[in-house]
Amino acid sequence: MVTGASVGIGAAVARALVQQGLKVVGCARTVGNIEELAAECKSAGYPGTLIPYRCDLSNEEDILAMFSAIRSQHSGVDICINNAGLGRPDSLLSGSTSGWKEMLNVNVLALSICTREAYQSMKERNVDDGHIININSMSGHRVVPQSVTHFYSATKYAVTALTEGLRQELREAQTHIRATCISPGFVETQFAFRLHDKDPEKAAATYEHIKCLQPEDVTEAVIYVLSTPPHVQIGDIQMRPTEQVT
Repeated sequence: MVTGASVGIGAAVARALVQQGLKVVGCARTVGNIEELAAECKSAGYPGTLIPYRCDLSNEEDILAMFSAIRSQHSGVDICINNAGLGRPDSLLSGSTSGWKEMLNVNVLALSICTREAYQSMKERNVDDGHIININSMSGHRVVPQSVTHFYSATKYAVTALTEGLRQELREAQTHIRATCISPGFVETQFAFRLHDKDPEKAAATYEHIKCLQPEDVTEAVIYVLSTPPHVQIGDIQMRPTEQVT
């Protein structure tokens, strides 16, 4: 399962996994993009299958309904890739509570709910070699002097802590399910245009001053993590453009 599979990193990861022969449930609020991607994968003759699913990750009932559907139609989830995330331009001193809640709901709570449900899905089917991958951010490892990203950064620091906590709990449960965090820096996606939705020029400038990572670069990290042997635990991959300073 890949969350936020309609655009950017999520779409690239979903495509790559289908190329590898996996049955992938890709979810997002705008499911039309995933339907188009599924058709492209089919026409390209990829050995796997992409199954579009509409899900509002800010709504727990939607998430639980999705996992229930996956359980009944596809048996369950063996690999959970928590990719969905968003940023709102709400600073700490003057930001809106609604913006903070939106980031918390998607970046932290939805990720945690999907993780819990994916683990339960693996446990009930005795899947002991599953994998949970959190697409994090370099913003989860350092705070840059830009007020519009400070609360977003806090949610990504939470993802860093949640991934390590998950690793510890999986060990305590004596499973061989693995947990990994992938933390990219600037990736050329629609993220900046959503963060600066009232200033498209500023959003475009975000990607113009350096040669950014591409979604496919992050996808290669995901494929690498999934290809490692069972005794290898990749805790965190930090990746940034060679020209990125912070």
